[in-house]
Amino acid sequence: MNVKPIHNEADYNAALARVDTLWDAAPGTPESEELEVLAVLIGNYEGDLDQMRMPESDPIKAITCFMEQRGL
Repeated sequence: MNVKPIHNEADYNAALARVDTLWDAAPGTPESEELEVLAVLIGNYEGDLDQMRMPESDPIKAITCFMEQRGL
């Protein structure tokens, strides 16, 4: 298993491509475990993207979220 964190769109696309190759992995195999880990990483990355896409109608909420993500 060669799994790494997803930091950018290139990592994200590589993870999605790897998921495609692992999709039919038999349960209990190292490939199915890799698929499970990748699913979590992809879900977290997508969740982070959703948080960054704040509605433009609430700039204070967007700024507050941005500051919280950076520990400010």
